[in-house]
Amino acid sequence: MPNSLKAIIKRQRETLQETLVQPLSQIAQECALSWGERETLDKILSAGFKTIPHCTFLYAVDTNGIQLSDNVSQTGLLPEHFGRDRSKRPYMNEAVPSKGFLLSEAYISLLASRPSLTALQVVHKDDKVVGFIGADFDLRNLPDTSELYEESVQWRQIKGDASIRSTVFMQTRTDSLFDQNIDQAISILEELIVERGMFQGVIHFSSSRATIWLVNDPYRYRILQQDELSDPDTCLAYPHSRYPADAVLPANAVAPVLAGMKALRFADENISTA
Repeated sequence: MPNSLKAIIKRQRETLQETLVQPLSQIAQECALSWGERETLDKILSAGFKTIPHCTFLYAVDTNGIQLSDNVSQTGLLPEHFGRDRSKRPYMNEAVPSKGFLLSEAYISLLASRPSLTALQVVHKDDKVVGFIGADFDLRNLPDTSELYEESVQWRQIKGDASIRSTVFMQTRTDSLFDQNIDQAISILEELIVERGMFQGVIHFSSSRATIWLVNDPYRYRILQQDELSDPDTCLAYPHSRYPADAVLPANAVAPVLAGMKALRFADENISTA
């Protein structure tokens, strides 16, 4: 599947790696000549920082993960990071490929607690590995280089709470107010989806309510209780909204889906939809 989640991530990482290999390799070669000299390393890293797009921090560490330079950032040098032990960080515990460059898996940063990743370039001196040049990246600062991934249409089984599964056959379904008026409620929900801009909803059959989201106000939800779900006048509270032509679910499929949810609700005396 060309636009699967894993494929999109792979292409994003490949694109980022292509932009980093050459400049980090150049910086590593320059640093090797003055390895262990803090001030000189800081100067080389500060000059090289401009060649690393979207970089948050640039630094040098020895093979034990101890930092030999200050952190170089957009605001300048951060000397408090000199001597820092990075040996326990995720990127220091990944196997560096033979080519000497590693783009780590994403992790949560210590300073900002945000998804980040690190590029490591091996530093050689006298044919020996003496350390690494590290470049940290905040994922929110990286440019989008790929299209949005497409959700898989293959059937997947997702297991729920084990404690609930273990007692499911001890339960019995009890008719709710929603169940007693389900056909009218389903018709109202269909109208809201097809004609009134509802694009997402959670139907709580047992507690006789529905939580809905609207395309013209997607960051807030509304709760419709049994009174609203049994009164067609409820639809008048929501303005007309054209059903999107590119929707994965066509408008004429909404009613069958809702009918299927009704069927599931009454399919079994023990197992029923929420």
